[in-house]
Amino acid sequence: MDRPVRRLLSIDDLTDDDLRSIVERGVHFASGAGAGERPLADCVAGVYFQKTSTRTRTAFSAGALRLGAHIVTYGPADLQTNTGETVEDTGRVMARMLDVLVARISGPDEDFHALSGGGRLPVVNAMGAVEHPTQALTDLTTLRQRFGRVEGLRVLYVGEGNNTANALALALARYPGCHLELRTPPGYGLDAGARERALATAARTGTRVVERHDMAGLPPDFDAVYTTRWQTTGFTKPDEDWRERFEPFRVTRGLWRTSPKAVFLHDLPAHRGEEVDADVLDGPASIAFEQAANKMYSAMAVLEWCRLGPRGGTA
Repeated sequence: MDRPVRRLLSIDDLTDDDLRSIVERGVHFASGAGAGERPLADCVAGVYFQKTSTRTRTAFSAGALRLGAHIVTYGPADLQTNTGETVEDTGRVMARMLDVLVARISGPDEDFHALSGGGRLPVVNAMGAVEHPTQALTDLTTLRQRFGRVEGLRVLYVGEGNNTANALALALARYPGCHLELRTPPGYGLDAGARERALATAARTGTRVVERHDMAGLPPDFDAVYTTRWQTTGFTKPDEDWRERFEPFRVTRGLWRTSPKAVFLHDLPAHRGEEVDADVLDGPASIAFEQAANKMYSAMAVLEWCRLGPRGGTA
């Protein structure tokens, strides 16, 4: 019997049950309860990165190996797309040899679908121009691990409305009673389509998703404060004065005056003294490096879902 093809190009590819299952399985793997499980023992996973990556590439490579899979890795100069072969033809070949492909591409997001060989190969978006869905799943896994729940959490996101922010808005909106406050620089807000879909989902779940382009009048009592680097990997800013626009959105200790119990999240890599002060990133509230470690456990949950579908079991 043919396996169903499950892809993760966007958070929108997941049902509510899929999303919760992946988060719970991430927590399960992080707890050590899944040690020794080899659900992907018959699987060959391709890992294709056209852009730099430390955490995501390592997470999916190590995670696949820990689940018993074999991996085939490709760098930006390894495939015949560099000599003129189409992405579609490359996908048609890979679909006949691989069981799943994890990809970070430099082309348009439509290339993720092209790599699926017409929908035959499960493809995981390991960061595209609009969304970074596996980062959002890592973030929810980290929040679930720290607080024992995601429902009802209050999260403040400060900085560019980039692919990480888009995916976070789409994912957190699935959980009832949350409040996601996004403070993004003027001209650097959420993708319009992602914002519209997140707001529609939030209306269904009773969650609040609010975006403003200033730092005035912040509500109190957030559970988590989140930022990302100002220069998103693989992308450049069109405006010469962009740093002036971003400067008011630096994360400093001052944000903890009204949210003294908040944890600090960062998807890394971090530039101390730019998007975040060193005493925040390296301070007692920071769980950014726990979050980074959870990328592998979340990657394991994603790979398992691609092959086997939603799974039970948590820590």
